[in-house]
Amino acid sequence: MKHEWRKKEKEIYLPKNKPQTIKVPPYKYLTIEGQGNPNNQAFSEYIGVLYSLSYAIKMSYKKGSKPEGYIDYTVYPLEGIWDINEEAKKNFTGTINKDDLIYKLMIRQPDFVDTDFVQQIIAQTKDKKPHKLLSSVKFETIEEGTCIQMLHLGSYDNEPESFKLMEAYATEHDLERHSKIHKEIYLSDARKTAPEKLKTVLRFQVKPKKCKSNEVTSFEAI
Repeated sequence: MKHEWRKKEKEIYLPKNKPQTIKVPPYKYLTIEGQGNPNNQAFSEYIGVLYSLSYAIKMSYKKGSKPEGYIDYTVYPLEGIWDINEEAKKNFTGTINKDDLIYKLMIRQPDFVDTDFVQQIIAQTKDKKPHKLLSSVKFETIEEGTCIQMLHLGSYDNEPESFKLMEAYATEHDLERHSKIHKEIYLSDARKTAPEKLKTVLRFQVKPKKCKSNEVTSFEAI
């Protein structure tokens, strides 16, 4: 039976448009890191490389090279972890310049995918559809742990409104953010969707306010 994340993993990917606490377990991802304004053409190339590999993995069964344990599935949505560069942090005035952004883009992979198979797919893709960014793609297991998340409806530029709701929720529940780093999960295709109709999951890591040790300042790859 085909695994469809929209049906089977609603808690992770389809939250309501109000804050909630969630514990996110370790998942496997293809990742790539970049920096700068996401409206630039380079950003689209990062996304294209991740999707190229993700669909090559999904369709591997048609080429007789599917990994052990393969089951059919819907490719997972694009996700991104966002921060600003160190220089911007030193001179932060409360407004973010998009040119100062740094990001890690990622697409989750099924549990049956392993490092050897990913390397095989990357090698095949380099032969058939070469791209300079293929060598920058990593295969990582990332555990987010305890987070607050909500569905943001509308333009990416209006996300601060949702973050205020999430931070107020954290305060009410004796939680605090690990850092200003956050994750976004893109449920809409921004190329085909009007800004006011975009759907984006916003998520950040939290810890109990009383906790003073073992602090984490970013999403951790393990």
